[in-house]
Amino acid sequence: MFKLIAIDLDGTLLNKDKKITKENRDIINRIIKLGYEVVIATGRRYYSAKELVKELDNHLIILANNGNIVRRSEDDHLIFAKFLDTDAYKDIIQEGKKFGLHGIVHVDMYHQGIDMVVELDEENNSHMNYLTEPDKRYLVIPEREVLKQDRVLAVVYPGKADIINRFYSEINTKYPERYSSHVLEKIYIAEAMYEAMNPMGSKWKSLMEYANLNGIIKEEIIAIGDDNNDLEMILNAGLGIAMKNSSDLVKKAAMIVTQEDNNNSGVANILEKVLKL
Repeated sequence: MFKLIAIDLDGTLLNKDKKITKENRDIINRIIKLGYEVVIATGRRYYSAKELVKELDNHLIILANNGNIVRRSEDDHLIFAKFLDTDAYKDIIQEGKKFGLHGIVHVDMYHQGIDMVVELDEENNSHMNYLTEPDKRYLVIPEREVLKQDRVLAVVYPGKADIINRFYSEINTKYPERYSSHVLEKIYIAEAMYEAMNPMGSKWKSLMEYANLNGIIKEEIIAIGDDNNDLEMILNAGLGIAMKNSSDLVKKAAMIVTQEDNNNSGVANILEKVLKL
């Protein structure tokens, strides 16, 4: 019997307009009333994720920044967080420079109104193109100040796919097991995006930590996602579901691939069938 359903946001619960369809909203509200726990497992920062799911009837647990910070949306209570250690953080910033990459640093300064820190880059300012969120919860500061951050949840590098994939390979070779990392393919802001996090930071690891706190075993978990940061939880959950619009890696790992994509309420359709609603 399933008890917990972990759902990704972008490309999964959200459509192309970053909205939850009526069908998805209705099914989520229904299964919560039936006693299932729904957990949002997203690469997004917590503030952004909370805003996107606020139309749901119930407060949720949100695993943000790929599980590196977990909060309860009802009161923003911090359940746990995982930060990059100082040396690992500084190294990934410097390694990025060698590839002409400027990292967007996700930090835990939620109550100060800051979620991201970026380097003041007066030469080309290219990385600023990716800061499209309207809430402006970020700081643009000199490099020396960027390197002083100590509550770093993730460093992300959007860019051209060939450069990002070479960077990913270089970091994995040079620093094996030092970071939890992946390359996202199904994003709209760039061809690809590399993310580096605490080695114990991933959606699946944090999902299991949370589940263990509540007496839930992995066989009682359904995980639904679409991109490579969902791969581990789809591989390991009691039932791993890939969206029709998923990356090839995720589809191969899943037990089920939805018949409908994220723009056509694929989450609602598959949960109706799996949970026999």
